[in-house]
Amino acid sequence: MAGAYLESGDAKGTFLGHPKGLFVLFFAEMWERFSYYGMRALLIFYLTKHWLFSDSESGIIYGAYTALVYITPVVGGYLADKYLGQRKAVLFGAVLLTLGHFFMAFEGDAGVGHADNPIISVFWLALALIIVGSGFLKANISVIVGQLYPRTDVRRDGAYTIFYMGINLGAALGSLLCGYIGETYGWAYGFGLAGIGMLLGLIVFIWGKPLLLGRGEAKDPELLNKPVGGLKLEWWMYIIGLVLVGICWLAIQFQDMVGYVLGLFGGALVLYVLVTAVTKLASDERDRIFAAMFLILTSIIFWALFEQAGSSLNLFTDRHVDRAGVPASTFQSINAIYIILLAPVFATVWTVMGRKGIEPSAPFKFGLGVVQVGLGFLVLVWGAQSAGLENATPVIFIFLIYLLHTTGELCLSPVGLSAMNRLAPAHMASLIMGTWFFASATGNFAAGLIASATGAEGVGEEAGKQVVLDVYSTVGWVAIAVGIGVLVVSPLIRNLMHLDTLKDDNVGDDLEGQREVGEPQAAGVHPSIKS
Repeated sequence: MAGAYLESGDAKGTFLGHPKGLFVLFFAEMWERFSYYGMRALLIFYLTKHWLFSDSESGIIYGAYTALVYITPVVGGYLADKYLGQRKAVLFGAVLLTLGHFFMAFEGDAGVGHADNPIISVFWLALALIIVGSGFLKANISVIVGQLYPRTDVRRDGAYTIFYMGINLGAALGSLLCGYIGETYGWAYGFGLAGIGMLLGLIVFIWGKPLLLGRGEAKDPELLNKPVGGLKLEWWMYIIGLVLVGICWLAIQFQDMVGYVLGLFGGALVLYVLVTAVTKLASDERDRIFAAMFLILTSIIFWALFEQAGSSLNLFTDRHVDRAGVPASTFQSINAIYIILLAPVFATVWTVMGRKGIEPSAPFKFGLGVVQVGLGFLVLVWGAQSAGLENATPVIFIFLIYLLHTTGELCLSPVGLSAMNRLAPAHMASLIMGTWFFASATGNFAAGLIASATGAEGVGEEAGKQVVLDVYSTVGWVAIAVGIGVLVVSPLIRNLMHLDTLKDDNVGDDLEGQREVGEPQAAGVHPSIKS
């Protein structure tokens, strides 16, 4: 509870009407996103051009990597909530991320491929450190944002808007600068710049600790100092994190492991939720869980297509688009720039429509999101075919596909976070939100499988381009069909939500960041509640 803190969030002064601690978190997260998206913009090219993996292999590796990035926050969030506290978890995550990004700068011999380059083990370690570091940092930093404000503070929504603009500013700058430098001057320089960005974020977070006024500290500091097996319990938390690094080091090399984990645990999670809903909940609450599961399954399709951006779409831009000499990786910044421009527009439109009683339901917005992601692929296919397979695709169609994917994202991602929290009973809020993010991980892994299907090495440039366009056409039409189906059944799903009987029981179970307007899932994937 906010009232338990000895000092208010404003005790160290304010800036632009908000606690100074907000801007510590803003800059720390901005630099973390700078490093993450800077590295992400280069990763698929690094896999194909430096390590000489095939397109298919690279797509699977990329999908496994991004899937793991969405799984580890479950562990990072749990350990922070139960033992470490958010601040120490963020600090530990930032250290792992800094090491990971700097390890990415170790290339070994250029052009010999992964089979003959022993430095590949360092590369796998770098990815594992980034995965686990994201799990500890991304799961917890936005929780601290909410802790700076009393529960009834009207500045909360504005604070999250500022915070998520920092996320997208970092994502845009990272993709532009790291992508350009990495492709122009060398991989080590691009990844090294990402590492410097993460180091700056770590320094800002350490320097700004006094401005956080005790927010994010462990619930029971004495427990952390308790000796267990000759070590303080706190050190065992860090050891668990390092063990997780080892597990991810193996998983990223044997990507089938990730698929099996997602399949087994995801299936078990969905089954458990459904059995619990049928056997233990009242009819209205049971129906809401069914509605939530429908939205969760729909989101898998969306993320599987949306996440082509960093893999197959990145390669398509590099090989088949008239870029006028601009490095392909820099186009990864378009989504973040669109979000900065369009998120306030969408937030305003939904608010105005809500006041007039004509705002679309959450399922209808989901349908719109899936239709738009499919339409984006069809627009790109049409543009490429109109220009002719023998000619480069006009760059305007890359801007168009990202525009449609971003508007689709804004119809689904923030809406989904809010819907999960509204639909879940208080005692199941964490379980349902965990299922939502597990679905995101599944969608990312499925994105890798789709990207793998676009690989067509050795068949010639035009034939390879046609293979990619055929896959994009197929997934585009499937997405539109699914999206239309969601739109058609949206009244039924809305009825299952029983919005007329929803009550605000004021138990403090509002999710931190549930109104996010940031990147896919943005920050704060651990389902902590407002305090």
